[in-house]
Amino acid sequence: MESNGWLLLAASGTFLAAALHVACIFLGPAWYDAMGAGERIVRWSREGRRKPALITSAIILMLVIWALYALAGAGLFSTLPAARFVLAAITTVLLLRGMAGLALARFRPGYNGARFWIVSSAACLVLGGMYLIGTAHAWSRL
Repeated sequence: MESNGWLLLAASGTFLAAALHVACIFLGPAWYDAMGAGERIVRWSREGRRKPALITSAIILMLVIWALYALAGAGLFSTLPAARFVLAAITTVLLLRGMAGLALARFRPGYNGARFWIVSSAACLVLGGMYLIGTAHAWSRL
């Protein structure tokens, strides 16, 4: 079976995003701050609260599942359940998050600031595009 380069790239980018979130948990408040987590999460992390790590862990789990779906869609292993639906949903979430984040950067940057929204939205749009193209290429065999 031929592998799908777009979904391989999407999986790589998604695993990278997960790794950056893991770094926030282990490297603490400075990393949460550098990644634009927001004042409240940074403060909670400084105070030693568990909530930032729990929230971040949930995001990591979601990203790892998304990356596994991308790898399966790319043909690296057997297709996972509801692959068409899940890959289409991932694509939709990423593209909508990217577009909404750019709107927030422009009209309501909030405590994260415009830079966070622009950088994270660009990443979501690029990843969403990779998922879109890769999923379209793999659709017939999913």
